[in-house]
Amino acid sequence: MNTDTIFSRLIVTRSEPAAQGIQLFEFRHPEGAALPPATPGAHIKVKTPSGHTRQYSLCNAPDETDRYVIAVKREAQGRGGSMSMVDQLKVGDTVEVGGVENLFELDERARSFILVAGGIGITPVLAMARTLLAEGERKFKLYYLTRDPESTAFLDEIKNSDLKSHVVIHHDRGDPSNSYDLWPALEKPGTLTGQHVYCCGPRGLMDAVRDMTGHWPSSTVHFESFGGDTKIHADDQAFTVRLAKSGMDLEIPVGRSILEVAREHGIHAASSCESGTCGTCKTALLEGEADHRDMVLLDEEKSSHIMICVSRAKAGRLVIDL
Repeated sequence: MNTDTIFSRLIVTRSEPAAQGIQLFEFRHPEGAALPPATPGAHIKVKTPSGHTRQYSLCNAPDETDRYVIAVKREAQGRGGSMSMVDQLKVGDTVEVGGVENLFELDERARSFILVAGGIGITPVLAMARTLLAEGERKFKLYYLTRDPESTAFLDEIKNSDLKSHVVIHHDRGDPSNSYDLWPALEKPGTLTGQHVYCCGPRGLMDAVRDMTGHWPSSTVHFESFGGDTKIHADDQAFTVRLAKSGMDLEIPVGRSILEVAREHGIHAASSCESGTCGTCKTALLEGEADHRDMVLLDEEKSSHIMICVSRAKAGRLVIDL
């Protein structure tokens, strides 16, 4: 998140389970005022009770300006943001919310869509499906892939709505051999038909879709991730970062990011997603070996750059260009 982001206080008007381990939240303006409009695939930044800022996709219909609806998966091995949302945030509480942004826009040139959602990746994709259904002009098919019915958010809502005929829901039961075969849908690139692919979900799914669409024009395949590797590893250790421009040394504890600690010390660094997916916080790495946990850097960049929102030191000290 850029430190210049303007936050508004909204009130939690709804909090309920959306599925096992997933909590749905509804936010409204405390005085009933209209909220800034969104487009399908948009997200908001939320200051969680833990103090971390996290990015959540809006899953309600984008034309609704009276509320924002998000779904939060409780990540027990994460850095605490999602856990504090699910465990602490109650109806009637206020929460600081940043402006609407969209890095996952529906392409206006597309004439039809293949939408692929894995797990909690359904949130932006559901908003897209709702919009396309309401428009009624462009064809789409949504493939919603989850572990089991209990952990499938919005399952009943999808099954009992007009979306049903547009959606394929598959549960793999945690068995990789039972994964859904997307190849028949992706085998033929949509060059002539104006078809685009949108995929949101865990790294494994995104990598698989990326491999299966390698023969598609790159401009017709779009990805949105819910983050790089933000979990705390069992072997994580505190490390030191030297900021080359200021000469300041920062101690980065387990469970905190370079970005967070730098911000606390008054160091401004551009950022956005804070989950290793957007590339905004890319910083030159001058010395040391990084433990890269992002989803952005190319292999040839990893010796000279680091995403300071998620990545850490493999050993010893890092020196970065801040």
